[in-house]
Amino acid sequence: MEFLNTIGGYALGLLGAGLAALLAGIGSAKGTGIAGEAGAGLVSEDPSKFGKAMILQVIPGTQGLYGFVIFFLAFAKLDAGMEVAQGLQIFSACLPIALGGLFSGIAQGKVAAASINILAKKPDDWSKGMILCITVEFYAILGLLASVVMLLQI
Repeated sequence: MEFLNTIGGYALGLLGAGLAALLAGIGSAKGTGIAGEAGAGLVSEDPSKFGKAMILQVIPGTQGLYGFVIFFLAFAKLDAGMEVAQGLQIFSACLPIALGGLFSGIAQGKVAAASINILAKKPDDWSKGMILCITVEFYAILGLLASVVMLLQI
């Protein structure tokens, strides 16, 4: 416990805010990379499908934005003299989007890559792939909302 008293609540809150941005950003980077690889393959065969492939690739990038929003909301709550308990509250409030953003971003990238395959084979059905991607997005939004609600209670 002495260690926690030494670093203070500020450091714990800052760590939570940083993890929200970092882990959600990693999920988005990984997800957009997965989808981008599939998109590049499709566009090399049929450049006319670039626009729709790009839209599918960008979708997993939202998790990083959600993590960044929570970073700023958490950062606004930080105070240099805050107690360890307050720092732990902020840290805990950042976890839903940090972990939710990480895992849903990667999963959404895989779904987006599969949706690009739909675009390649049945261009008129590409909106079905969008719906599949949005299903994963729902869980990222739940993580965002959980973090927001928790931060508002601190």
